[in-house]
Amino acid sequence: MGELRFIGLGLHDEKGITIRGLEEARACDVLFAEFYTSALVGMGPRGLEALLGKEVRVLRREQVEAGDAILEAARDRRVALLVAGDPMAATTHVDLRLRAAAQGIGTRIVHGVSILTAAAGALGLQSYKFGRTTTVPFPAPGFDPTSPLEGILANLRAGLHTLVLLDLRDDGTSLDPKDALRRLLEAADRARAYELGPTTLACVLSRVGSPDGRAAADRVEDLLERDLGPPLHCLVVPGSLHFLEKEALVAFAGAPQDV
Repeated sequence: MGELRFIGLGLHDEKGITIRGLEEARACDVLFAEFYTSALVGMGPRGLEALLGKEVRVLRREQVEAGDAILEAARDRRVALLVAGDPMAATTHVDLRLRAAAQGIGTRIVHGVSILTAAAGALGLQSYKFGRTTTVPFPAPGFDPTSPLEGILANLRAGLHTLVLLDLRDDGTSLDPKDALRRLLEAADRARAYELGPTTLACVLSRVGSPDGRAAADRVEDLLERDLGPPLHCLVVPGSLHFLEKEALVAFAGAPQDV
């Protein structure tokens, strides 16, 4: 009987994989990878193959969503799908696992480090005080969703922090954090939602999990004037802050003393 293993690669590069993930991947017959739900910007073109000692077939978005090649290979072989971050954070992976189960294919998850928890740790914020995560997409004609702003506002009104992910294209390019902040300010202005404005405290994280990861916390208007580091980025909009969280933002992200 075959098996499909979902293996998380962690953050930044191939070195973020766990020892268990490394062993499980090396024991597989077929290795697939996808980097459209998230990316490893520090990984070289042959980084995974050099580490695992096997060929890795990188799939496009439509190939993962269709899932045919993965499921066909997993009918009678041990197959791994390697993903950045932690498996099952993306609904695409949940859907694929459900389809495997419906076809009688066994599945297993090898977890990896996720931005969903690493962002809080990098800033010194308490992870249980985060509300719903949201994503700012690339703009497109006729497509300007209000859901990112609505999610941030709902969390702010409940005193909760918001992790804001930035859209990623198939070619690996990601939405610029300054563009995302400007779009959120414009949406808030149109909605007359004064909880989010130029003087609102926000945080920008750059390359979390890498040796040169950076964190910046400041008023939005000041973040727009700063060098925010290389991609990948994510944003955090803090809600109500515990005094230790305030100290952490000043110490670890350079927040203003009057935060």
